[in-house]
Amino acid sequence: MQKEITEKGPLLTPNGELANVGWSPHPILDCNLENANFYSLKSLQFMRVKRWDYYAVFTPRRFFSATIADLGYAGNIFVYTMDFATGELHEEGLVIPLGKGIELPRNNTEGVTSFSGKGVTLTFTVKDGKRNLLVDWESFHDGRGIQAKIDLSQPDGHESMNLVIPIPPKRFYFNTKINCLPASGYIQYGDLREELHPDEALGALDWGRGVWEYSSFWNWASASGFLPDGRSIGLNLGCGFGDISAATENAVIVDGKIHKLEQVPYLYDSNDYMKPWVFRDNQNRLDLTFTPFKDRTARTNLGIIFSEVHQLFGRYNGHVILDNGDRLEIRDLIGFAEEHNARW
Repeated sequence: MQKEITEKGPLLTPNGELANVGWSPHPILDCNLENANFYSLKSLQFMRVKRWDYYAVFTPRRFFSATIADLGYAGNIFVYTMDFATGELHEEGLVIPLGKGIELPRNNTEGVTSFSGKGVTLTFTVKDGKRNLLVDWESFHDGRGIQAKIDLSQPDGHESMNLVIPIPPKRFYFNTKINCLPASGYIQYGDLREELHPDEALGALDWGRGVWEYSSFWNWASASGFLPDGRSIGLNLGCGFGDISAATENAVIVDGKIHKLEQVPYLYDSNDYMKPWVFRDNQNRLDLTFTPFKDRTARTNLGIIFSEVHQLFGRYNGHVILDNGDRLEIRDLIGFAEEHNARW
């Protein structure tokens, strides 16, 4: 049973408890993190609050991603890109003590997310239903450089996956994931310039706020692409932490419409990530096989801060039963699936 939140309101009550638990197809809760109350010394709580804006763009040629994150005691800025044909992958990141210079908005429906320093500028602006991404990293890949100017549009009525779940006893996870945002603009990677057109390039957002346990684990799978008839098809599957008895973040998104799923376990071999992954839900609506073609492994070890992610890029094949009972075939949909371990 998936509890849907239908009324606008605050994320947290005055005493710091979650005012609502569940999911919604639109962002309707105000992220009032100033009410957080999980440490006896409230002045230290900012060190444990996590906030990030992660953008991804699927083009016919490549995957591109840019992130601005504030983990409380440190900020994290990173950009990476991968060529689907050659498998060439390059990633660079910055760790910013205490997140100095990072700006993140209160909610994901408007505002500016930004960082500028150390020769790197990232700015994400949300206004009037559009998301504008600016990236300039001149030293990226030994001076090859990467620049991007990308406009992501969110048509009226385009639905998203918005989730609020507790992480007992007093922690919580508040997240918005938006798939299949038509993309225009360009990505300049060294001498290679790729123009983006909304009928062939799609963006996605992972917007997270909350307080996690120090040691955390999760799985996430996502894709944004097109069906043969031109409709957009998105996939968002996640599990691994928190109390998901009220709702999960599992959904298939067709032409901007959420088709909500319940439980979707991950079946994969953590000793060989390149073997096929299988996704079958508890209602017999989803049956997908994910066949990887690239393992992006990112590892950070700074003592008390540790992160290791295996983000597999590959193709999804199978089917899903939509809310109206129709069976939708999915063929060679490029996306990713990941395993993430963190001490943060």
